[in-house]
Amino acid sequence: MDSIDNRLNDIVEIRSMMEQSSKFLSLSGLSGVSAGAVGIAAFIVAKMELAELGPGSVGAGMVMRYTAEALATLFCALGLAAYFSGRMAKARGLDLWTAAAKYLVVNLFIPLAAGGAFCGTLLYHGLYSLLAPSMLIFYGLALLNSSKYTLREIRYLGLSEVSLGLIGAMWPAFGLLLWCAGFGVLHVLYGSFMYLKYEK
Repeated sequence: MDSIDNRLNDIVEIRSMMEQSSKFLSLSGLSGVSAGAVGIAAFIVAKMELAELGPGSVGAGMVMRYTAEALATLFCALGLAAYFSGRMAKARGLDLWTAAAKYLVVNLFIPLAAGGAFCGTLLYHGLYSLLAPSMLIFYGLALLNSSKYTLREIRYLGLSEVSLGLIGAMWPAFGLLLWCAGFGVLHVLYGSFMYLKYEK
């Protein structure tokens, strides 16, 4: 009986080691919370700018400005994710830049790059109302594409982002609000859940 228990324990340990080597498990919940906070702050800034300009006064120049602010928000969020994940990996005595982390980054950035090119095309053709939904959709696809190399909860976050993007494509008037919901509120909720589940 003891022999069977020992073998089962060995199998569990081997499975755990294989998972750690094939998946990036140092993704901190605080990364999501901080990214969400940045997204909400960007939304507040955009709403304040809209209030100052007044309805109907948003032209191509302002759309370019909002797009630049959205990209800055993205890179700021990614930077915070790297920082908190690095801190978590260090605390656990793990390497941050593993093979799984490299696969995660590559699979994340391929859809993001495609999305960036697509949004550039929308800007070129003056289809401004589809920018926010497109950002959500391609970001969600990036999360889905990279989810197999990290925690499974990332997949559900990706599906939620894509869903919000599709809703925004149907009702573009709510694009900015849905952008805040996706890049802001969802990240805060997801990050808080992940922190409580894996880090507390």
